[in-house]
Amino acid sequence: MGGVIETIFWFLVVLTPLVFIHEFGHYWFARRNGVKVEVFSVGFGRELFGYTDKSGTRWKFSLIPFGGYVKMFGQSDLGPDEDEADLTEAEREVAFHSKKLSQKAMIVAAGPLANLLFAIVVFTVLFATAGQPFTPATVSEVVPDSAAETAGIEAGDTFTEVAGRSIERFEEVQQLIRLHPGIPVNITVDRNGRNLNLIATPTVTVVPDGLGDEARLGVLGVRGVERAYERHSIPTAAWQSVRETVRLVSVTVTAIGQMFGGERSAKELGGPVRIAQMSDSAADAGIVTLIIFAAFLSINLGLINLLPIPLLDGGHLLFYAYEALVRRPPGRWAQEFGLKIGLVFVLGLMLFATFNDIARLPVVQRIVSLIT
Repeated sequence: MGGVIETIFWFLVVLTPLVFIHEFGHYWFARRNGVKVEVFSVGFGRELFGYTDKSGTRWKFSLIPFGGYVKMFGQSDLGPDEDEADLTEAEREVAFHSKKLSQKAMIVAAGPLANLLFAIVVFTVLFATAGQPFTPATVSEVVPDSAAETAGIEAGDTFTEVAGRSIERFEEVQQLIRLHPGIPVNITVDRNGRNLNLIATPTVTVVPDGLGDEARLGVLGVRGVERAYERHSIPTAAWQSVRETVRLVSVTVTAIGQMFGGERSAKELGGPVRIAQMSDSAADAGIVTLIIFAAFLSINLGLINLLPIPLLDGGHLLFYAYEALVRRPPGRWAQEFGLKIGLVFVLGLMLFATFNDIARLPVVQRIVSLIT
């Protein structure tokens, strides 16, 4: 029981600040554009505790901690409310839907952007204090009979590009190769000052993911020099943090695309239980690992919310993009239909991810093995 409580504790420690940052992005841009914010909630459902500030915003923590929301005056998923004509001029001034299209789009996009900015800030602080994990992208050893040897990679080669992405660190090579188990990858290496274009097909290896399941990873078969931590000046740390965030965004988008394309198993998708387990494992590994995991999770939260699915921030941005192109918002029936589809998709995704989480639990796997 103590282990369960500890896991829940670290889950809340990691997720709650990320939800707050996401919603604060919406809140801050809404207030800057003169929109009245009625409710700022971390969590859903019944209010646990909260207070009302001088501007009339109710700040609260709610019972179900899986997310949060900001309720703005005059806001509706289907556009202006039918009784908007009854609003006074003063109320129109602070209503969300009375704002310009560009203002509404920025308010909606501000949540995911706040998550990405948070990751950049976290990496900047870490790289300027603890240092950035660093291994030069130079090959020190090629494993015999490996995918790297077959592709013609030699000791002393320096990776400059993998799968169309520029490389500076050995960790970047590992991350990209892992995403291509059994999939040919274009690789460019510098050999004695000369660029060579090679094609390698990473070997498929199946490893435990630490949560009772297995993951298929690509292995190239090369080793780098010993890993070290490189502490940067603040400007350099900021640049490297932007670069690291962009790399993680690219890796995450690639992984999502592979799942939709059938190249990667959807069983790797995790939900709240897996996030809680990973938070607990990261906490056991140390505060630096926990902070890095929180930054990575913040990036994922921002990207998920940018998916062009009605009900998510990306869905609203899709509607606004349509309005910008055709000079009028989508018909009410189209928005209603889109929101219903989005609701089904989001709920289905949550149920599927939660099912994956439960199926990974050791007790469930024991029961299944007894039955089968």
